[in-house]
Amino acid sequence: MSSRPDILFPLFAKLEGLDGIGPKTAKHFAQMQVEKPRDLLFTLPYAGVDRAKRASIKDVSPGEVATVEVEVGRHSAPSGRGRPYRVFVQDAETEFQLVFFHANDRYLQNQLPTGQRRVVSGKVELFDGYAQIAHPEHILRPEEADAIPDYEPVYPLTSGVTQKLMVKAIGSALERVPKLDEWCDPALVLREGWPAWAPALRKVHRPVGANELAPTHPARQRLAYDELFAHQLTLALARQALKRGKGIPCEGDGRLRQKVLDALPYAPTGAQTRAFDEIARDMAQPTRMNRLLQGDVGAGKTLVALMALLVAVESGGQAVMMAPTEILARQHLAGLQPLAESAGVVLEILTGRDKGSERAAKLAALARGDIHILVGTHAVFQKDVHFQDLRLAIVDEQHRFGVAQRMELTQKGAGAHMLVMTATPIPRSLSLAQYGDMDVSVLDEKPPGRKPVKTALVSKGRMDEVIEHLRGAIAEGRQAYWVCPLVEESESVDMTAAEERFKTLRAALGDGRVGLVHGQMPPAEKDAAMAAFQAAETSVLVATTVIEVGVDVPNASIMVIEQAESFGLAQLHQLRGRVGRGAAASTCLLMYQSPLSEGGRRRLEILRESEDGFRISEEDLAMRGAGDLIGTAQSGVPRFRVADMERQSALMAVAQDDARKLLSDDPTLETPRGQAARVLLWLMEQDKAIRLISIG
Repeated sequence: MSSRPDILFPLFAKLEGLDGIGPKTAKHFAQMQVEKPRDLLFTLPYAGVDRAKRASIKDVSPGEVATVEVEVGRHSAPSGRGRPYRVFVQDAETEFQLVFFHANDRYLQNQLPTGQRRVVSGKVELFDGYAQIAHPEHILRPEEADAIPDYEPVYPLTSGVTQKLMVKAIGSALERVPKLDEWCDPALVLREGWPAWAPALRKVHRPVGANELAPTHPARQRLAYDELFAHQLTLALARQALKRGKGIPCEGDGRLRQKVLDALPYAPTGAQTRAFDEIARDMAQPTRMNRLLQGDVGAGKTLVALMALLVAVESGGQAVMMAPTEILARQHLAGLQPLAESAGVVLEILTGRDKGSERAAKLAALARGDIHILVGTHAVFQKDVHFQDLRLAIVDEQHRFGVAQRMELTQKGAGAHMLVMTATPIPRSLSLAQYGDMDVSVLDEKPPGRKPVKTALVSKGRMDEVIEHLRGAIAEGRQAYWVCPLVEESESVDMTAAEERFKTLRAALGDGRVGLVHGQMPPAEKDAAMAAFQAAETSVLVATTVIEVGVDVPNASIMVIEQAESFGLAQLHQLRGRVGRGAAASTCLLMYQSPLSEGGRRRLEILRESEDGFRISEEDLAMRGAGDLIGTAQSGVPRFRVADMERQSALMAVAQDDARKLLSDDPTLETPRGQAARVLLWLMEQDKAIRLISIG
């Protein structure tokens, strides 16, 4: 089925066919990303107004909406410019006024003829002790009053789209909703008490009370689930496609791994051992491994990565490890080299810096199989890079890589296994959304010898004390990072802030002691500044957030973060993780600008209380919401119209299990439920998934 099923055509037609929508209003709707009836149906009301009829406004509190039948009395036209037009009306118990600004007298006399009865609905206000309704939303004859719903849904709007137009267009779109076969697991629907898809849509657009707007209401849950299920089904199909690609079973005899373990000054943690086992088990299969290794700051991912790389080498193949930047690639090299040497394994690096004959020599050695493990930047992607027998690809810091790049890299080796590493602890719901196509190993223990980092809050007014404290620490031979405030949207402002701070610190601590690195520098200068700090030629490194990922300087034991309240929690946690890597006790000073907002204070306090990245990321999600947490625009996480990843995270896990189970029972989606699921994929515009089925 490679084209959209006919039954969905009415939902994918132009908006112009709906009541009240012409070419001009269609353009307004497009500003809300609403371009067809389907988009409109998934634009749910976020609030509602109680418009049930009352006898009188007498007991209505100011600010509440009332709907009452009144007898129209006299009209009072404004006496001067800017004064309102008033119409006096009488309900069953009391008199009040309807107030209109910039009114058209003739129109109002037609709408509200003195002596006739009308039903009016609007917000009741008190003005100089008199009750009034300014600009009622509804004015109808009593026999037409049924047109006002008892509970009126309130929709998100954009300029040129009114509530009335929205309600009318949605009513018209609901008439087009086809009856579709059930794609959800019948047992799940029964257990949760969910309505079928079409009745659920009608229900969410015609709520009868505030409780029906909650994400927990069965009709809303059902629609959210459909969205999450379609997304997880797409990821499960991608996972199936990767696994269908035959993997080369890699069973090492463990000799190289044992040499490395013998050379280590400490024993691996339980979490590391568990991850070793999961990876080795996956790599021994005839299907490709597609696994995510998620670890908190300093949880020892490098050792796990090396063990995986060695499985590939033990089984007679090669492995590659990719990092997003040159600095990180060189650091991996530095971290892995001594351990690889203890096992007698040849490790080499390839980055954009390699040119000419040197590069050619490396490429030749790689093609002959003389290099066992290659570390590099995305330069390893280039067309002329050929491995003799690539068995494993490891990608570091996943969030810069989409599913497409993951697939591209594994195509370098026929059947190469894939391991992705990330140092950003992600709440479970988000990791399912972003990495649902992968199996996950989690490192949630700190290796022995990692000292806790003492975290303190200081106000910016105490800057001089902080600089004094630094002067003392430097005299003792310690090193410090100084991270400058994050200025939204503007790297050039970030740069200026960093340069100013660099000058003050240099003046205070001495010229040669302070280095600077920011995003606008040429890469070579950036590397030089980092290298000088790593070699302890400078004692303080002033930086914008370019240092957050992976830089390792064990001697650095102080981290100052200026205007810490402007950073997200996860980012602060990552930055703090840059210290506490050596023998010295480390401190992290969160410098804030008073007065702190409630949210800012809460963030800094969570950080002071906890060093557990997973707990911190859950708190971050609860405080900021999924979209902000990952910067949805550039990440692999979809934007959902109905599902709310913070409040409905449990549904995501159910959707993943369900999608994987459906595909294991019915890999080509041919059963009646499988066919219904195909329709769901079309409905949710998961065309990628449809292609994956048709390839299959």
